[in-house]
Amino acid sequence: MFPLARAAQSLVARGIQHTAVRRAHRKHEPTFHDKYGTMVLLGGAAVFSAVWGYVFTQLNIAWGFSPVGRVTPSEWRE
Repeated sequence: MFPLARAAQSLVARGIQHTAVRRAHRKHEPTFHDKYGTMVLLGGAAVFSAVWGYVFTQLNIAWGFSPVGRVTPSEWRE
């Protein structure tokens, strides 16, 4: 049984080595993320900043102020 296990182990090890050598000798072709990843990230950050910058500057929101004492109920109409 021991020689059979050793043969199986060496066969598996040889297959792994063969796969590693084959991958090491292949030329690396850039993927979409390699080519455009940084530009897509920067473009998304720019759009995000522009949209939220517009929202924060165009909405007339008084940030952090309490309406207590400034809001008065209107008279009831019957």
